[in-house]
Amino acid sequence: MSASSKPIDFLWFIPTSGDGAYLGSGELTRAPDIGYMTQIAQAADRLGYSGVLLPTGVACEESFVTAAALSAKTEKLRFLVAIRPGTASPAYYARLTTTLDRISNGRVLLNIVVGGSPGELAGDGIHLEHDERYAHADEFFTVWEELLEKGIASFDGKYIKATNAQLGFPSVQTPRPPLYFGGSSDAGIDFSVGRVDKYLTWGEPPAQVGEKIERVRTAAAKKGRDVSFGIRLHFIVRETDEEAWAAADRLISKLDDATIEEAQQRFARQSDSVGQARMAALHGGRRDKLEVSPNLWAGVGLVRAGAGTALVGSPKTVAARLREYQDLGIETVIGSGYPHLEEAYRVAELLFPELGLERQEQRHGLKSDFGRHRVFGGGSHGGNLKVVSGS
Repeated sequence: MSASSKPIDFLWFIPTSGDGAYLGSGELTRAPDIGYMTQIAQAADRLGYSGVLLPTGVACEESFVTAAALSAKTEKLRFLVAIRPGTASPAYYARLTTTLDRISNGRVLLNIVVGGSPGELAGDGIHLEHDERYAHADEFFTVWEELLEKGIASFDGKYIKATNAQLGFPSVQTPRPPLYFGGSSDAGIDFSVGRVDKYLTWGEPPAQVGEKIERVRTAAAKKGRDVSFGIRLHFIVRETDEEAWAAADRLISKLDDATIEEAQQRFARQSDSVGQARMAALHGGRRDKLEVSPNLWAGVGLVRAGAGTALVGSPKTVAARLREYQDLGIETVIGSGYPHLEEAYRVAELLFPELGLERQEQRHGLKSDFGRHRVFGGGSHGGNLKVVSGS
């Protein structure tokens, strides 16, 4: 079986800093209140997404707390929550991890976030240079992993000192919940291959993603480890390619050049992320050359930090592009779209069938009819579905 013939693991995104219909505009925006985030999580759970990513940062609601609230409102959905070394001790993060894993009945995934904005990190008490943050993270996870596996740990390192640290309860998942990580620097890759289960990349063109995967595989092999791969992408899927490209244009239709320039200058000034620099290089702040690879559109990155590209097209087109990434080794997709509630439905209803993923009624074991061909009848009191005559 080829890599692209295997069903892909598809997660969605919880916009814990807010949502909206237009990038770079104050029109039709939505606050990240718990009611709205619950709607997205429950939709993702019903539609067949395997999990959701919750981001971290000063502009986001706290990921562990939000995941705890959403886990009580969902059934199967997994929660990829951010764990940021240095914002708390390894022992405290170990307790957060096991508690969330226990109350969610084993639905926790951990996303290691080491980098970002030096200014924001300084506000959190982290005063380390780029590469040094990964040395610190390695010591942090030495203690964290030992606590998850054994319930007790001691460590005397350059950055982390733990004396008889203890963990009261084990996690549901053994020996620990899976660890995910994304980072493009040499220091980040070297750290990740010694620790993580899944390496994540942002949505760069396939050739660049392929090069990065080979770098990670080579580094992992030197440490005797295997790492699986995932990709973070936005999606603009419509019934036809033309409709999808029109929706992409609409998404940035209220975005002016001054806002783009301000955002790009802020990203360059505030971030020392290699991945962020790679994202910015795809479009160079220009809105006239946004298709950076067939159906890969960099318009999101004009104003959004981090993941800045979207796959745009019909279900068949987007599925074909995803298979190209699968053939490179991508097994997991973390998707999103604007607004996230409506786009969760569009992606599941239009794209999932092309990817061989289960529809909602298949996943929950509910049949919608007796096998007769039906059409939607408008939802009247006579019945929503009408049997087609002669079929």
